[in-house]
Amino acid sequence: MSHAAAVLTGPGQIALTERELPAAAPGEVVVEVRTVGVCGSDIHMFADGRIGNIEIERPLVLGHEFMGVVVQAPEGTLDGDDRPLKVGNRVAVEPHVACGHCRECREGNPNLCTRHTFMGVYPRDGALQQYLTVPAHNCFVLPGGVTDNGGAMLEPLGVALHALRLGHVNVGDRAAVVGAGPIGLLLVQLLKLAGVTALHVIEPLAWRRDFAARSGATSVAATYDPAEDSRSDVVFEAGWADDSVQTSALLARPGARVVLVGIPGDDRCTVQHSLARRKGLSLIFSRRMAHTYPEAIALVERGMVDVDALVSDVFPLSQVQRAFERHSRYEDGVIKVIVQVG
Repeated sequence: MSHAAAVLTGPGQIALTERELPAAAPGEVVVEVRTVGVCGSDIHMFADGRIGNIEIERPLVLGHEFMGVVVQAPEGTLDGDDRPLKVGNRVAVEPHVACGHCRECREGNPNLCTRHTFMGVYPRDGALQQYLTVPAHNCFVLPGGVTDNGGAMLEPLGVALHALRLGHVNVGDRAAVVGAGPIGLLLVQLLKLAGVTALHVIEPLAWRRDFAARSGATSVAATYDPAEDSRSDVVFEAGWADDSVQTSALLARPGARVVLVGIPGDDRCTVQHSLARRKGLSLIFSRRMAHTYPEAIALVERGMVDVDALVSDVFPLSQVQRAFERHSRYEDGVIKVIVQVG
């Protein structure tokens, strides 16, 4: 038997193909994929055939923000919370597969593992296919209060939550977010929960600025406003424009923390050295996430973070090419594009 998979065959080109059904090895389960979120890093690979210094050398299945239903689970298999996994469980899947043995993993930083693979990043295929084999400990059972779309959104929420932790936000801080894509908008919600007293958001797209304002931003702007210079205790750079890092440094007060979350298209980020040095800024690079899924699930289940509200578009797998084109062109109203696979 076979199943459908969406394969990136070249820059800007995704083709639907048939693949053999996978089987679970010890420690693995087979998941029937239901929903997959399209991420900015997917768009890098879709548009350029690479991300950072990783080039795609063969046709690749993209997709790392996803959930599905367990359809094959050997007896005694445990999930990421050390709970039994059973056929029929709805699960969100952590796409980063760390080795578990290197120094970084042993020190509790699996996101920094140098021997990892990542679903949807070359050479490991991702979730834009009907069935996928994944490590059981990368699965987290979803409660009924988390929707299928919400399950896919737990991955970007985890990225935002990890960045927030790196920023060491204190109650009463003044904060700023540069870039109001899905990660930036989730950071807005988390910063509001964290108790910041001011939250300035910079975003060129009007509908995303409006969303940020509705989500808790106290001020929004399309570009850098000198009136906001040196006012923020902590700044989160969540864009991938050429000047987003420099803008973040301008917004930061002397001694502030600047957390860099975005991935630049050309693998470079630019900041004026004298500006960052004279302000004594702490520049913190955020790498994916670490130990965030249980907390992310709890935030969504309890209604403390609304991930479903960010979903602007839903496409079936048969229209995956159109889904990627809409996202990559930033067409009017797009925030988060979801592909329904199952």
